[in-house]
Formats: sequence, structure tokens, C-alpha cells
Amino acid sequence: MTMRGGPGGMGGPGGRFLEEEEIQQTPKVTKELLFRIFSYLKPYWKQMAIVLIAIIISSAFSIYPSILTGKIIDEGLIGRDMNKLIFYIVLSLVVTLISNLIGVLESYFNTWIAQHITFDMRNQMYNHLQQMSQRFFTSNNQGDIITRMTSDIDGVQMIITNTFTSILSNVITLTIALVAMFQKNWVLAVVGIIIVPLFTLPTRKAGKTRWSITKEAQACNDEMNTILNETMSVSGQLLVKLFGREDKEYNKYYEVNEKMISLNIKESMAGRWFRVVMSTISSVGPMILYFVGGLLMMKYNSDVTVGDITVLVSLLGRMYGPVNSLLNIQVDWIRSMAMFTRIFEYFDMDIEIKNAENPIKLTNIQGNIDFENVFFQYNEDRMILKDINFSLKSGNSIAIVGPSGSGKSTLINLIPRLYDVTKGSVKFDGIDVRDIDLKELRDAIGIVSQDTYLFNGTIKENLLYAKEDASEEEIIEACKKANIHDFIMNQEKGYDTEVGNRGLKLSGGEKQRISIARVLLKDPWVMIFDEATASLDSISEKAIQDAIDPLIEERTSILIAHRLSTILAADEIIVLKDGEIVERGKHQDLINKNGVYTDLYNTQFKIEGMNDNACD
Repeated sequence: MTMRGGPGGMGGPGGRFLEEEEIQQTPKVTKELLFRIFSYLKPYWKQMAIVLIAIIISSAFSIYPSILTGKIIDEGLIGRDMNKLIFYIVLSLVVTLISNLIGVLESYFNTWIAQHITFDMRNQMYNHLQQMSQRFFTSNNQGDIITRMTSDIDGVQMIITNTFTSILSNVITLTIALVAMFQKNWVLAVVGIIIVPLFTLPTRKAGKTRWSITKEAQACNDEMNTILNETMSVSGQLLVKLFGREDKEYNKYYEVNEKMISLNIKESMAGRWFRVVMSTISSVGPMILYFVGGLLMMKYNSDVTVGDITVLVSLLGRMYGPVNSLLNIQVDWIRSMAMFTRIFEYFDMDIEIKNAENPIKLTNIQGNIDFENVFFQYNEDRMILKDINFSLKSGNSIAIVGPSGSGKSTLINLIPRLYDVTKGSVKFDGIDVRDIDLKELRDAIGIVSQDTYLFNGTIKENLLYAKEDASEEEIIEACKKANIHDFIMNQEKGYDTEVGNRGLKLSGGEKQRISIARVLLKDPWVMIFDEATASLDSISEKAIQDAIDPLIEERTSILIAHRLSTILAADEIIVLKDGEIVERGKHQDLINKNGVYTDLYNTQFKIEGMNDNACD
């Protein structure tokens, strides 16, 4: 609801001020920006009209009891007319009640509009971000993305319910109060106009003091949150215990907490002293009006009455809040514009991966993959993939190996169009993937990555993410193929077992096999395993390898691996180095070439092969 009255006004007891950084980064307010902002209000113009009418009526009615005070004094009390006294008192109460009821109506519609605009913007932002390419999420800070989705858009609600309507409310209240004052007595009205701005000076001074303390307290609060986030997380707490740093971390927290308490006390007392000063100063204004009014009555035989002076004093008090709010409105206005600018920055980011205008639907899918003269770069500084050419026929499998950073994962990300090629083409069943309906293309491809992600829920819920209407039989079959069904059934709650945040309640191998089962439920034509057995112990690796081997026989498969057993299962091995295919062929043929693959084998695969033989 809009704020009226009170010396602090919209800025609170100490006013509000911009940080230096905010002043330097003040957004340029253009007609286009304002038009774009108000375009969100357009669907709700009827409700806005109700709010505007309610503000006008409520503001007028809120002033009227002050005017009636003069009549109560002059005609009721001094005039000794009991009927008029009762009438004006009752009328004042009725007007106040109507003003408050209209204020409730205004508040409801104001909040309703703000909530619906926030609802629209959140949906628009979420839908827009869902369409952004993988490049967007890898190059932008996750915290910044979430902040714009939450805090920035939530701030829009405050802008609508406070900033915009407060400007209207305060301007209307001031206008009505000034008109009423000039109607009563223009001399006293001029005195009131002159002295009101003077009362705002202490507000600005106290505001700067409190703002300085608040900034320091915020920095202190950030430091405290950092300590909590680092030391109260699972990994952080483990590190603290292993290195015996409990006392040190406690002392750090104690010092910051002590500083925070001190700053809070300072801020509270600054506000208290401000209220004492303002309470004293605000009583000076009425005294000046009483004095000037007395002069007019006693020295100049003016027709001003005691009731008129009382009305003017009351109206002067009504002006404190709106004047102070309007003086501070620059802060809210600039922050509002900055907030909208940040939101629009994301809205204006191009959707890099788009469906073709007339996308091709996949029919008679075979699962053939062709890379034709493919070049790719994330930015202009460096080409990641250079002239990649290979074909993968339906039902066959290819293993892609190479040193770290050679472009293996980048290559497979081009198939489901997580990125688009810089030059050349990737084809699926002879059709450029950029021409295929994006959803159908991705439905035909399943990827099991090294970084397995499970949502915080049950095993069954994570599996159903691939196919919401999957039957119990389909789920069990997929889990059996992934070599995880027996493990699940050994749990107390079976498929209803909670996996924890990111699957932390499960081991790496268990998570990976659930991930494979999830992809199997999707039933893709092409399976891609991106180092699916990396960073796992030999037992977990064997369980996963036992799950992968049959799948390679059934479907078109691409394997990125650093395990020899995985590579040997493929029909062909492609060796990448510095983004180029430097060798390709069968395992023994590549060994005989004594090239890059031989080096990889000698440093990475040979010991594993010897261990496998020893185990055999």
C-alpha cells in the first residue's frame, strides 16, 4: 500500500541514499525503456484505473478531516453549537472510515497488479532461460541468474506497490493540501511552503549517517554468511574437522558477530536520536504558524480564525511525509530503473539454439551420425574443433579418446545441439541437426555424463523424469539392464528411497547406474557415454561396464572413455588431439602406428590392461 504521512515518509527515519557504484551505473532512462516497463501494466489497465481513482479519492478524503477540524473549532466549540459540533465530528469519522476503506481497496488492487506482473515476468524469464544454449549457463554466474529470476523480479512488486503509486499518492496529497491551505489563508500557506523543506534537512543528514552504518553492517552480514556457508556445508565441515580448525572458525565467527551487534546498536541509536530531533523540530512548524496566525489576528485584524490556524497546522503536518518521500524518490526511481534494466538485459539475450522455421520431423529413425567438415569455437580466441569428419552407422559404436582438453565432450555436445557448429554440419540420418525439430532430435539421443545429476527426491521420481508415464515393469526392466535393480530392492523403501541433494546419499557408481537406467527409460536411438566410468572404483566401474556392454550391442553408441575395457568394446576408435582427428581405427592397428594412441595406451591404459589380465 502507498505510504502517507509521517516525517520519515518513504525513506524511513533516515532517508535513503545511493551508493557510489549505483550513481556511476545509473541507467539511461529513455522513452523506449519507459514504454517497455509500462507495457507490463497494459493488460491490467482497468485495475490501474481503479487504483488511480482510489488514490485520488482516498487522498482527498484523508485531507478533509483536517479541514473539518476548523469547523469543529470555529462553529462547534467557539460558536457553542452542539448540533454542528456533533455533525462535524461524525462527518469527520465517516470520512476517515471511507478513506481507510478506499485505501484497503487501493491496496488490494495495487498488490493484485504487482503480483500478476511479477507472475508474468517470472514465467517469461523462466521460459526464456530454458531456451538459452548451454553456452549461456557455462559463461554466466549461476548466482546472478538466480538473483535476476528471484530478487530482481521480486523487486518489481515493490516498485509497483511503492515507487509508482507513492509518487501519485504523494503528489495528489500535496496538491490537495496546498490548495486547501491557500483557500484558508495565502499568507500562512506561503509560510508553510517555506518552512516544510527546512524540516527535511535533518532527515537527509541522519539518513547519510544511517546509510553509512547500514552499508558497513551489510558487509559484515555478508562476511558472516560466507563463514556459515563455508563451514556449515558438508564438505566445509568435514575439512574443518579433519584439520582441527573448530576453535579458529569459532573465533572468526565470534569477532564478526560481535562487530555486527555493535553496528546494529549504532544504527538503532542513530534512528532513536533522529526521532528525538525530528519530534522536536516538527513541533516548531506549528508554533511558527500559530505565531504568524496570532500576528495576523492581533496586529493586522485579519479575518483568519482559530479554526483556520488549526486547519493550516494540521495540513502542514500532512505535508511532511509526502515532501520527504518525493525528495527521496530519486533513490527508489534509479534503483527501479536499474532493476528493470538488469531484467531486460536477460530478456534481450538472443536464443542461440532455435528451432528451424519449418523443422523436419524424424520418421523411420535409423540413428546414423555424420560429422562433415565440422569446426567449432566457444569464442573468437580459440578454435576447439577443426575439420572433424567421421560417420557412425546405425547399430555401430565409436570410442573417442584423447588427451584432456582435446575437445571430446565438445564434439558430442554438437549432436543434440547443446551448441551449434561454427562451420560445417552434423547430420542425423542424413539431415542437418539444425533442420530437425529440436525436441525430436533430443528425444532420439540419450547422454550419460561423468557428472551425474539427480534431483532431491526418490529413486523412482528421478527415473520418471525421463518418461513420466513409465509403467512399473518398464522401470524395473530399465534398472535391471543398468545393473541397479538388486541394489534398489535391498533398500528399505526400494524405489521410494530418497537420494538426497544431488544424490549425495548414494555412491558414485550407484548414481551412475541410476542415470543409465533413466536414459534407458527414455529409449533413445543413439546412446552417448561421456566418461561414464571415470572417477569410480574398480567394482563400481565393472558394474557399470557390465550395464554398458549390452547397450552398445543394441544401439548406435558413442563412448568417450579413458578405460581400456570400454574402448575395446567399440567398433572404431577415434583419437582427438588439439581438436583434430589425428588417428582412427581398431585398437591393435592404432597400437602398431606408434602414435598418439600408443602414448595414451602406455600412460593410461596399459597398467589397467595388465591388471585386467592379472585378474583374469
